[in-house]
Amino acid sequence: MIVLGIETSCDETSAAVVKLNSINRCEILSNVVHSQISEHTDYGGVVPEIAARSHIQYIDEVILRAMNEADCDFNNLDSIAVTAGPGLKGGLLVGVTIAKAISSVTKKPLLGINHLEGHALTIRMVQKIEFPYLLLLVTGGHTQILIVRNVGEYTRLGTTIDDALGEAYDKVAKSLNLGYPGGPIVESMANNKTDYNFTFPRPLINSQELNFSFSGLKTAVRREIEKSIPISKETACNICAEFQDSIIDVLKDKLERAICCFRDEFKNVDLNVVIAGGVAANKKIFSSIKELSDEKEFNVFVAPKELCSDNAAMIAWAGIERSNAGVLETNDVSVRTRWPLDVEGQKVRGAGVKA
Repeated sequence: MIVLGIETSCDETSAAVVKLNSINRCEILSNVVHSQISEHTDYGGVVPEIAARSHIQYIDEVILRAMNEADCDFNNLDSIAVTAGPGLKGGLLVGVTIAKAISSVTKKPLLGINHLEGHALTIRMVQKIEFPYLLLLVTGGHTQILIVRNVGEYTRLGTTIDDALGEAYDKVAKSLNLGYPGGPIVESMANNKTDYNFTFPRPLINSQELNFSFSGLKTAVRREIEKSIPISKETACNICAEFQDSIIDVLKDKLERAICCFRDEFKNVDLNVVIAGGVAANKKIFSSIKELSDEKEFNVFVAPKELCSDNAAMIAWAGIERSNAGVLETNDVSVRTRWPLDVEGQKVRGAGVKA
């Protein structure tokens, strides 16, 4: 089975060709990503109008390059998988429109894919992990803990009620004038910390609920910055370090509670915890959760860095997974800017965009 994947939900224009070979292993034949970082840097975040125009400009080139690198003809495809949501409406429309055109011309089935499901299933491209498993999804737009029961079957245990984790990193970097995207920069600065005498709050830590909140932490960071003007590099490094330590403490607390929930339901199943999304590439977060895994006796997995951030290979793979499971969206694919993985999940106040 060979699938063309198309991803345009935010600020990466991506196309990929992925194959499920005869021994049911994933082969990534191509995975082309055009990043828009340089186009959004001056604004400290993604500008939807700029993102949509960039997708329009580069989508044809990216798809043709992906097909050429895979040495694949459109007639050799079994289907086209495209991100239909959630995400920025303008970008989603670009991807869905061209995917529909290719499907119409080639007479190949069109699969509408949930971007979050792409992240949720990415690990199965590179690791033989069986269902069910626990997912910590940490991206620029979402922060959630879910049970991945099967393809298309997800139970959300917790979500952010305000900012997503990647968004919080970007805003802290912007407050410190460090540049964009903020995640890698803040992580790097935190590695150079010295002694400091301030602490930031750990929002909702020790609360029985599994939801996250990062807006108060972001406010505490801003106040510390205002007290410390002019900001030296040493102070900036220490602020980044304490911010990241606060994040890690909260993630570990919520994950530990989620592990108890998982084990209560699945008593005889080995626990696998998967960290997915762009923030999963943060080495300090992974190493801290790995320490927790040694203590609590569970396995922890993260995909290679190039598969953590938004890319079309994960969308193509989600299409393959759905095809194999017989869980398919119809050819009448429409854009859905909000599309929770757990469609039956209770709505969380303040989390309408994120959930």
